[in-house]
Formats: sequence, C-alpha cells, structure tokens
Amino acid sequence: MASLVIDCCTLCNDDGTSTEAVRWCIECEVFLCTDCEKHHKKSRISKVHNTMSTKDYHNLPKFMQDISSHCRDHKKKYELYCSFHDCPCCVTCITDKHQKCQEMKPLSDILRQVKSSASVQLFEKDLKDVKENLEEIIKHLNSRINTSNSQKTKAAEQIRSTRKSINDFLEKLEQEILKDLDSKQSKLKSEMDTLLQQLKSQANQMSQLQSEFSKMQYATELQTYVGLREIEKTTSEAAKHLEDLKGGGPLDEVNIELIISAELQSFFKDVKSFGDININTSPFPLQLKAVRKDQAQYLVQNIPTIEQIKPTLLRQLTITQKRKSIDIRFCRILPDGKYLILDNQYYRGHLLLFSNDGMFIREVLILTGPSSDSCFLRNNTVAVTLDLEKEIAFVDVEKNEILKSINISHSCDSVASDEACIGYNGIRDICHFNFRDMGYLS
Repeated sequence: MASLVIDCCTLCNDDGTSTEAVRWCIECEVFLCTDCEKHHKKSRISKVHNTMSTKDYHNLPKFMQDISSHCRDHKKKYELYCSFHDCPCCVTCITDKHQKCQEMKPLSDILRQVKSSASVQLFEKDLKDVKENLEEIIKHLNSRINTSNSQKTKAAEQIRSTRKSINDFLEKLEQEILKDLDSKQSKLKSEMDTLLQQLKSQANQMSQLQSEFSKMQYATELQTYVGLREIEKTTSEAAKHLEDLKGGGPLDEVNIELIISAELQSFFKDVKSFGDININTSPFPLQLKAVRKDQAQYLVQNIPTIEQIKPTLLRQLTITQKRKSIDIRFCRILPDGKYLILDNQYYRGHLLLFSNDGMFIREVLILTGPSSDSCFLRNNTVAVTLDLEKEIAFVDVEKNEILKSINISHSCDSVASDEACIGYNGIRDICHFNFRDMGYLS
C-alpha cells in the first residue's frame, strides 16, 4: 500500500524543525503548518494571499505544480506579459530580453478571467476532438489490418485454385509468388502496426491530459494559463501529426490485389512468373474533426488595426448543378466547421448544409416562406426568421426538422443569440427574449 505524502512546513523547516503542513500559499509558494498559517494571515504583507489545502495542491497535475509565479532567471514575481514572445515577464526581463518589445501588458489583465473564458471550453473540446480523431484512426487501422488479412487469404486461395489446373512444373513458381505475397503483406502490416502503436501512444497521452484537465480548477490563473499552453502545444502537435499523416500518404487505403497472368490462363508456354502482387492505394476515407490551430491567440486577445487586416479566401462552396440559379440570403459557419446557407427561391427558404471543405451535403429542409437571417443557438439548433409568418423557427440541422416556432409582433431582418437569449431587429428597436426561461428549448 502506497504511503501518504506528508508535506513539511517550509518556514519551520528553515528553522531546523519538521512540522506537518496543512496549507499551501499560492503567492509565496510555501507550505504552512497551522501556527505559521495564523502568523501568515496576520502579517500585513501576506494577509491577503490566497492559500489552498495541501490536498488540493497535490490534486493539481504535476506539470502545473512546477509552474511558478516567479521568474526562474531573476527570481522576481511575474508582473508583465509580452504579447510578441507570448510569455510572462518580470521587471528585470524587460531590460534583459525584451527591450525592443512594444506589446507589453499587465499580467493581471491577461489572467483576470482566464478560467472563466471561452478558451477553457475550446481547449477542452480540442483535447476531446484530437483524442476522438486518434481513436477513429486506430479503429480504422485495425479494420484495415483485418481487411488486409482477408485479402491475403483470398489471394492465396486464388493462387492455389489456379495451381490445381497446372502440373508440377509450376511448383517453384507457386512458392515464389506466395513468398512475394507474404513479404509484401508482412511489410504492409508491419508499417500499419508501427503507425498503430504511435497513434495508441498519442491517444494514451490525450487520455492522460484529459484526465488531468478536470483537476485544473485547483490551479492558479498563471498555472492555468501556462498549463493550457502546454496542453495546446501537445494537442497542436498531435493534430499536426494527424494532418501530416492524412496528407502524406500513410493513411491512404492500401489493398492487396492478385493479378493472374493472362498467359498462364491461356497456356503455360513461356511463363516466368505466377502473377503479380500489387499494393493499391486510395485516399484516406474518414472525415476527422477539425481542430483549431494556434489556439494560444484565444487566450490573449490581440485586436488588429485596420491596416493589419488582410482578407484572404478561406473556402468556396460548391453548389449542386441542379440549382441553376440561387439567391443566397445568409451563410452561417456552425461550431463543427460546416456551412449553412439559405437559398430563397420561389418565395421559400431552402436551408442547405455544406461540409468543412465546402462540398454540398444535403438540403436540411424547405421553409414555408422566405427568410432573411439565422443564428446558431446551441447543440445542432439554429434560429431562422420566417418573414411573412412573423415567426422565428428553431431548426435542428441534424434531424432536418423544425423543433418549435415562436410568434413575434412583426417581421425582422436580423437575429442573433448568445446561447441563452435571442435578439432580433424590430421595426423601431431591437427586441430580445430568453428562450430558456420561456421554455422554448429544454
């Protein structure tokens, strides 16, 4: 049975005595026993310091316990943040390494709402998506190994079936072709096994980070920030690895195919080989979840000037040929990266769904009349205006149906939501209502 970890009071230990600690001071980064904690609270300098129990301290992930609020180079407290180098700094760091950096901000401004920011949920989602991508690829590779084994078996049966119609002269050629088949399939299987072990290792790493993610509630703002940077680095590397695999060929479909010699089938004259073992490849078939890149920008908001904004074409949507004309009224990018557009044709709104790469997926549904705007609510639900009916409809884009509709006093040109309230543009002013409190969505 593992022994319990007993922390000794840092202050008592400096005096040569060992006293069990009960608290950890986040600001001073020292363990405190009961008596030292009382003096610590009474001190004018440290009475406002935040402390936590030693149990909560040890609940922090190990890499977060090692994160200090003091500069390792100059032993001074971090007070500033360099946006250019993306790192916290003490006052000495400025003259030492950041003399030419102009984007210095107070660290307190950066950490003020780091735990409650949307970035935490986004990082958690990235971690979950990368892990699910790894699990999906592992499952696919396992299936491909089974398929490869089946293809090998089928090819071997063809070889032996063909051999029955020929004489002993082909014995040597048969052994050569079976050896060639086994060699190429073994090499193929070995490559997939190697890749499979790498991905399993990454999946285990994601599981470990995901397990430690729930313990971040005990961390300081700085620990949370730096911890998120570590998680971001790991998930970004894993995501980049997947992208490299997807684009580089290791995940392409590989099939074993036996081609029986035409000469062998017609006659055995001048036959020098039993056949050929070909390894055919096709593009990786799975659609992986999109993972954000450069997630650190979400932790530190850096608003560009108008001169810095340079528009670039990110995506083109491919419209089906049967739609000879189209009247697009809005386009919304859903949280999973898919695109939802409204085509107002013949005074009826057609909701069309497109994939992350801009390819048409399906027509979600046809509205009872024209529409002007929509907004994302939550889960798979969007709010869509019905102009003539003077309604706002809640549409589930996965189930292809209208969940509920609400009546409004007049038509509206635009609608927006913060996942709790909906605001829409009225005739003279902007109206809003809380759709949760009103029971429109559970």
